[in-house]
Amino acid sequence: MSCCLSPGTFKVLFLFFASLCAWYSGYLLAELIPEVPLSNAVYSVQSIGAKPVIKAPAPKRQKCDHWTPCPQNTYAYRLLSGGGRDKYAKICFEDELLIGEKTGNVARGINIAIVNYVTGKVIETRFFDMYEGDNSGPMTKFIQSAPQKSLLFMVTHDDGSSRLKDDAKNAIEALGSKEIRNMKFRSSWVFLASKGFELPAGIQREKINHSDSKKNRYSGWPAEIQIEGCIPREPS
Repeated sequence: MSCCLSPGTFKVLFLFFASLCAWYSGYLLAELIPEVPLSNAVYSVQSIGAKPVIKAPAPKRQKCDHWTPCPQNTYAYRLLSGGGRDKYAKICFEDELLIGEKTGNVARGINIAIVNYVTGKVIETRFFDMYEGDNSGPMTKFIQSAPQKSLLFMVTHDDGSSRLKDDAKNAIEALGSKEIRNMKFRSSWVFLASKGFELPAGIQREKINHSDSKKNRYSGWPAEIQIEGCIPREPS
């Protein structure tokens, strides 16, 4: 018997050992490299050499959803009238929803919130239906009951004018409203007032939008309107 392997046998043994080494090398790599989806691996290969994308940080949310923060020692406010039948009015003060759908205290008519100007705390919120019932008188008493150094916020939802009488108009006009006598059926109206002190001249205080069948955003209703700003606190 020859002591040397034939060329054919040598090739078989070489291929066997080569396959064994390849398998063992692959096994070691599989153990050392963490599992990642194939799609991630392909993306990583494709992204080699790509320019890094710098993402801007998400903008920080401001009080009452303002675009920019209010200065120190000021109150943030935002008034939004109702729009259509289902978009309810909102009154936000210092990032607290005083009147709105989520708080369950908004309704058809004129919605009012009274806030203590010195402390920034809400005193009371009410809504007064101006389409049905006799609510103009009670609303007048509510407005007049606001203590000195109060902020009054008013917004309409749906109709705020049909049963609005002169006593209420006079009370609101006495607070500085320029538009209360221009209110019409389903006018969108928002108003900020102060009692016992003067607001700065630059404060956005009032806005109105009348129903117009040719321009209405909603069927039978004008678009909602809003005002927002920052009210200086009382100096300490």
